[in-house]
Amino acid sequence: MYHLGTVLYLLGEEKDSEALIQDSIRILEEGGLGESILCIRRLRYLAKMHMKSNNLLETENVQRKILHIMELSKGWNSLETINSADGLASTLYANGCLKEAQELLERCLDARKSLLPKDHIQIAANMLHIARVVMLRSNELKATDVSKAVTATDRARELLNNSIRISRGILDKISKHGEKKKIHKDGESGKDGRTALIILLQSLDSLGNLEITMQEMQVSKKDPLLVEAENLLSECFSTYQKFKGSTFDTPEVKAEYCACLKRLSSLISDGKTRKQTGRVSLEDLKDEISRLQVELSPYRKQKS
Repeated sequence: MYHLGTVLYLLGEEKDSEALIQDSIRILEEGGLGESILCIRRLRYLAKMHMKSNNLLETENVQRKILHIMELSKGWNSLETINSADGLASTLYANGCLKEAQELLERCLDARKSLLPKDHIQIAANMLHIARVVMLRSNELKATDVSKAVTATDRARELLNNSIRISRGILDKISKHGEKKKIHKDGESGKDGRTALIILLQSLDSLGNLEITMQEMQVSKKDPLLVEAENLLSECFSTYQKFKGSTFDTPEVKAEYCACLKRLSSLISDGKTRKQTGRVSLEDLKDEISRLQVELSPYRKQKS
């Protein structure tokens, strides 16, 4: 029944596919196998189906069910439970349930810190995700309570600085093992490096955006040219150049790099900076963005 459901889904028969997969899950639950690996795997597939259909409410309901099962069977001393909670938090974030998303991500961070080394890339990613939620909540507070909004942005800045420190440290450690070609023969190091590079670019971009937001709130008058934001976004450029052409240079990395350059280009175009970063001019930035967009076009079409 489940396998027929997956085949129908691939053929585009989403409604019939969903009904069959839900029936297969119900049969497992009625047979006392609701907490089995098989049932969880099917629930995860169902959640992905709902997510792909942009049915976020149903995605959330299925993910809550998965997390409940994981909490009962494995508890929070399991990375599987933490990853399930992370997935639910992402859906809550997309649904605009920011308070609950932040609470869940904070719990994930505490659990990860107890299970993983303090400079693990998962901890950096967790910090980045919390910071993004906090920044959105801060934006909501700007109109009603500037003081609370500033406190929230300070918290986000701390998280992003730590995320940058951890991901940068991982990349530095990998680089010290030798030349790029030698490094990337190690599959695990390569995977960690790519993830660290993505997290670093995302964190630099988010922190640059935060500095711009703080200036717009007129909280900081000591940086009228947004030098700090410019420096952070410029670091995206220099960081990417170190790994350009390596196996770290994936479409996902290019997409994050392009997003950083677009924000930097916008900042310079608005006349809020020194017109050039010291490393690259506005014209060079625009050329680089155009090149990346051409390279990423087939990848984006494939994803859509």
